[in-house]
Amino acid sequence: MKVSLAALLLLLLPLVVRAAPDAVEGGKLVQKYKCETCHQEKVYGPVGTIYTRKDHKVTSWAKLKAQVAGCSTMLKLGLFPEEEENIAAYLNQTYYKLPVK
Repeated sequence: MKVSLAALLLLLLPLVVRAAPDAVEGGKLVQKYKCETCHQEKVYGPVGTIYTRKDHKVTSWAKLKAQVAGCSTMLKLGLFPEEEENIAAYLNQTYYKLPVK
């Protein structure tokens, strides 16, 4: 019984211990998938305009993560949740400056 419980705990450990989002890796993903270029084409302004406009929908860390996940799903990027969080961390560090919870 002790062996199987230890094995179960080892399997669950990655779910419990989760690294903080990495803005540097997120920036690389933003470049790879051309996120800012796509958004720039939608608003016809300088890079980042869509993120800094006064009527932006993103007002919390949770909404930022949801927005990134929505883009990933809509564009069928196949990003892992950790990658989505890294992108959100990059966007937050670069544009939003929201408290991360």
